[in-house]
Amino acid sequence: MPVFAPDPFAASAADRSACRAAIRAGSKSFFAASLLLPPAVRVSAYGLYAFCRLSDDAVDEAGGSRAAALARLERRLTAACAGRPDNHPADRALTEVLARHAIPEALPRALLEGLAWDTQGRRYDTLSELAAYAARVAGAVGAMMTLVMGVRDGPALARACDLGVAMQFTNIARDVGEDARAGRLYLPREWLDAAGIDTNAFLAEPRLGPGLQRVVADLLAAADELYARAEPGIAALPLSCRPAIRAAGLIYAEIGRAVEANGLDSVTRRARVTGARKAGLLATAILPAGGGQGLSAPPLPETAFLVEAVTHHPVPAARRLPPWWNVSGQVVRVLDLIEVLEERDAFRRSAAS
Repeated sequence: MPVFAPDPFAASAADRSACRAAIRAGSKSFFAASLLLPPAVRVSAYGLYAFCRLSDDAVDEAGGSRAAALARLERRLTAACAGRPDNHPADRALTEVLARHAIPEALPRALLEGLAWDTQGRRYDTLSELAAYAARVAGAVGAMMTLVMGVRDGPALARACDLGVAMQFTNIARDVGEDARAGRLYLPREWLDAAGIDTNAFLAEPRLGPGLQRVVADLLAAADELYARAEPGIAALPLSCRPAIRAAGLIYAEIGRAVEANGLDSVTRRARVTGARKAGLLATAILPAGGGQGLSAPPLPETAFLVEAVTHHPVPAARRLPPWWNVSGQVVRVLDLIEVLEERDAFRRSAAS
């Protein structure tokens, strides 16, 4: 039976452990969903996430020297792609993942381009322009994860990009107030103008009003369309990988429902999905996914360049994912983890008060 070939740039056990710690600290929802992945895929997913987390943090924490921080990340990515990673666990893990899964450089490079747009304070006039941003900071990650799962078909990659863009739209809808207080505004300017919202005044003093509620509702509706569009792609993934990806999509879509339950107030409140609700969604995720109807829809114009980068990249020798038999056992582990994480959150809140 074919197995994963040895990697010339294998990261150490300590590197992999550090990447796992990064995802556990940085995203509880993603970490919980990742435990539904087969072990080999999970390790690579941690490596990808660690570099994405490193990139985000390096730019966010750079203060006035964000351009310099981004330039350093560009150099580190170039070195990792050349097989000469910097002396950091995330860099070594990224080198391994890129080589192991034949991930074209254009995909992680797109992520850094999206971060560069952030450092420039770029605004987005239309939903299409916002989708182009989301394609880079989230769609590229979805495409890389699809390659990690051993799938390189154009339609499956297009649906993965749909899911990434949908998730980013949800993030933006949830974080309107937080972003504005940090001087960032992602909502389409055309929509804000139509709602009678002056962008400069809003950034100076973020306020909730009916116009903003309509804009947030419209962005969540756009996200929901993409979640539905992405669903057929799950059936194109290996059977062992489907529950984790479906769980991630369900949990992120539920954030949108939480925003709605808050009266579309993303300025003074932050939407959260409870541990009990996550548990229910994770249980739903192990059910058989729908068929592939709609799989062949073309990629979004804003994500087509990601799909093309893969289709023009040399295809590696066929590799087979290891079997994954104990579905119910994995779900129990995830539910236990969620309970522990929720208890920690409750403890932190009580300590802070």
